[in-house]
Amino acid sequence: MPRQYFDKLDLTILNALCENARTPYLEIAREYGVSGAAVHQRVQRLIASKVITGSHCDIDPSTIGYHVVAFVGICAKPGTDIRELVQQLEQIEEITECNIVTGRYDVIVKMHARTNLDILRLVTLRMRAMPISNTETMVSFSEGFKRPLPIRNDK
Repeated sequence: MPRQYFDKLDLTILNALCENARTPYLEIAREYGVSGAAVHQRVQRLIASKVITGSHCDIDPSTIGYHVVAFVGICAKPGTDIRELVQQLEQIEEITECNIVTGRYDVIVKMHARTNLDILRLVTLRMRAMPISNTETMVSFSEGFKRPLPIRNDK
């Protein structure tokens, strides 16, 4: 897909929605001096062109009992269809992200658990039945930062 370029209204909309996906269109419209309908039409165009692929609600995992975050590097057994392995990993609800990667691992997942013992159970028991040769688990002490990509027209 070719790189998209945005006018000032597109940039205003995208940056406002990345900061807070619940920002009312009228608030964005007032900031830029256009109608709410104009903002709505632009958002619909950005959705249709797949620039905006959705919106979401962030929940602090610790508020619902998930106090441990771990990243697990996974090496598949030789001959394994990685797409099938990913489908199996998707069945573990504590895994919230999964990336097929290059380098030392075939797949890296991010998982949340209530305790370190739960991480151990997930890695040693649930993953043992999968075509995995070995894993490396890295427990996160804290998230340093999380941010959206910058949205601008680079020259």
